[in-house]
Amino acid sequence: EVQLVESGGGLVQAGGSLRLSCAASGFTLDDYAIGWFREVPGKGREAVSCISRRDGEVYYQDSVKGRFTISNDNEKNEVYLQMTSLKPEDTNVYYCAAEVDYFCSGLGNYWGQGTRVTVSS
Repeated sequence: EVQLVESGGGLVQAGGSLRLSCAASGFTLDDYAIGWFREVPGKGREAVSCISRRDGEVYYQDSVKGRFTISNDNEKNEVYLQMTSLKPEDTNVYYCAAEVDYFCSGLGNYWGQGTRVTVSS
């Protein structure tokens, strides 16, 4: 079965850290761009950070630059989002998506079920 599974979400105080994981099964991430997305009320899902397993391109949304780091583990077929200096406005459900033809577009071929991050003030 082809799927993406996120984990690592939880409740953390402002200033704290979390590491989200996105594990792929049933396919290899080597030819994909992987992105982390979150919901914006009225606008749908926005890209937080993306990484291309094809050419190493990396993207960060301005609001998370310097705080979040995206990385991947080729052997484990996983992508991670290290989140530090978390703020209450980072509270959201975070989804990972794999795109074969685009980069950070939101037009993922595969989506995970999401993992909830709650940052208390």
